[in-house]
Amino acid sequence: MDLYSIGEMVIDFIPGSEPGSYLQNAGGAPANLAIAAARCGLDAGLCCSVGDDVFGRFLLDTLRKNNVRVLRPELCREAVTTMAFVTLTETGDRSFTFARKPGADMFLREEDVREADIRESVIVHAGSCSLSASPAAEATVRAMDLGRKLGKLVSFDLNYRDVMWPGGEEACAGKVREILPDVDLLKIADEEIGVLGGEAAIPALMEQYGVTLVVETRGSRGAVGFFRGERIEVPGRQARCVDATGAGDAFWGGLLAQLRSRGVTRAAELTEDLVREAMTYGNVGGWLCVQEKGALSSLPTREEVERYLA
Repeated sequence: MDLYSIGEMVIDFIPGSEPGSYLQNAGGAPANLAIAAARCGLDAGLCCSVGDDVFGRFLLDTLRKNNVRVLRPELCREAVTTMAFVTLTETGDRSFTFARKPGADMFLREEDVREADIRESVIVHAGSCSLSASPAAEATVRAMDLGRKLGKLVSFDLNYRDVMWPGGEEACAGKVREILPDVDLLKIADEEIGVLGGEAAIPALMEQYGVTLVVETRGSRGAVGFFRGERIEVPGRQARCVDATGAGDAFWGGLLAQLRSRGVTRAAELTEDLVREAMTYGNVGGWLCVQEKGALSSLPTREEVERYLA
């Protein structure tokens, strides 16, 4: 298994819709990223907790149709866990209301993370949806810590809007710093990099915590990577909207897929050329996704990205 992705789900609702009408989107960065990576050629598995309701069944069906293995299907229960209700505006921007669906009690638990699954994988990925004050946070930390101890490539997609930890932004930042020693590859959006001290603070942060690569995605303005003292920038492409659901996941899924296709299994194997190539590949993937405002069907395949690059 190339990719082991762990996390909880988010429901994206259609603008102006009645309650319960959701966007045809897998829901949550770990699921979206697993699908994006699978569409780019990775053998992907998702450890998650979903419900036996309309959305839960849609999610499971979507994962399977996209060749993502659901590693713990026995976790399906009567309600779906949501970390946030997300509404897309007409321009593709996201409006967040942090809440939990009434009756949602299916948090991913620490014991749900199986060592055998992680041993089988090359990349262990987690999303910040799971880094909240719940048992899911412990499951996430366990997965990344075990991945690091087993010598896996550990990836983390940070979005502070998804981190719900008592104490506000400062407490959230502290919780993120707790997990950074287990992270090899870190993705963060430009609008939130200031929480980590801004771009100027990133090199020192990487040295302090041993993070090998940090990538700041900047929507239509491209992306900036920080790697071994180098600042790597890839240009953006104009799009109808920037913050479309799935665009960042398409970027990161494409980046991981490209690194894996080049034979990378450890952070020490990364080079500047490989990082630049993977960032370019991911940037095209995110741009292709955003053209359709993040609809699940627009998560690009490897063939679509390579056709554009050609």
